[in-house]
Parts: sequence; structure tokens; C-alpha cells
Amino acid sequence: MGKIIFYEDRNFQGRSYECNSECSDMSSYFSRCNSIRVESGNWILYEFPNYRGHQYYLNRGEFPDFQQWMGFNDSIRSCRLSPQHQGSFGIKIYEREDFRGQMMEFTEDCPNVYDRFRYHDIHSCQVYDGYWMFYEEPNFRGRQYYLRPGEYKRYTEWGASSPRIGSFRRVHHFH
Repeated sequence: MGKIIFYEDRNFQGRSYECNSECSDMSSYFSRCNSIRVESGNWILYEFPNYRGHQYYLNRGEFPDFQQWMGFNDSIRSCRLSPQHQGSFGIKIYEREDFRGQMMEFTEDCPNVYDRFRYHDIHSCQVYDGYWMFYEEPNFRGRQYYLRPGEYKRYTEWGASSPRIGSFRRVHHFH
């Protein structure tokens, strides 16, 4: 069980909303989110209801303003707990849609996709072990995309508007 508290204003001020599990639409609880306190669990936050829009992965800690979680704005409208994962990690990335073209398999973090894969774009992937976070830019920066185990035939299936991925990492759970 996790616990996260959202605050309308910076530095944990203003109206707050506490969540202990999945919440698909928090729009009626607050109009903006400028600070967050994660008391337990590992969370994926989404800009829009129903787990859409910009995504952010947060683990235990205090985030006094949205820049602290690399937020693009003060909009958080849905969230879910990231499931615990014990064991190995594995992902296959592909140059083209539908698992075609050049393929490369990873079990470790990749700080620069182009250096390792020789392509700037990932059009499809298969996550067969663990949970992963894609980043638009190298060195784990920029827009984030959370991937659960499964097949993603097109980049739009992980929520991206472009296939450009600069880096990716395993989602480790911290207690």
C-alpha cells in the first residue's frame, strides 16, 4: 500500500488530496498541483485523467514545486502505484513498428540510445521483464514514458507523440 499527498500550492500549502491507490480522475479534488509528498510506494503521475499526458515517476520524498519532479506544468489529474518487481529486467527495442527492423535487447539502463542502438527513434518494443521508463532525451531527461510488461507495436501505445527516445532505465523500487 502506498501513500501520496498532493497540494495545490508550492511548499505543501493550500488544499490537499491524499491517495492510497489508483485514481483515474482527480480533477474534482483540486485544480492544480504544485507540491507533492510521497510517504510510501512508487508512483506514476499523469497530466490528464485516465492515465494520459505527461508522465512522472516519483518515489518516497518531498517535492516542494513541480520543477522538482521535472514537471512541465502544475497539472496532475491521475496516478497509480507502480507494482513491486523483484528479479531481472529485460526489454527489446525495434527500429520500426510491429517489431520490425533492427532489434536490440537490454537488461540494464541505457543513458544514450543513439550511442548503443545507432538510431534516434524506437518505433516498437517488447517489455518481457520488469518495468521501464523511457526518456525523450539522453541521460534520463525530458518527457517520461512508463512501460509495463507487454508488447508495444507503435510508440503511441506508450503515450508518445514521437518515436524519439534518448535514454531509458529500469524502474527500481525504493522503500
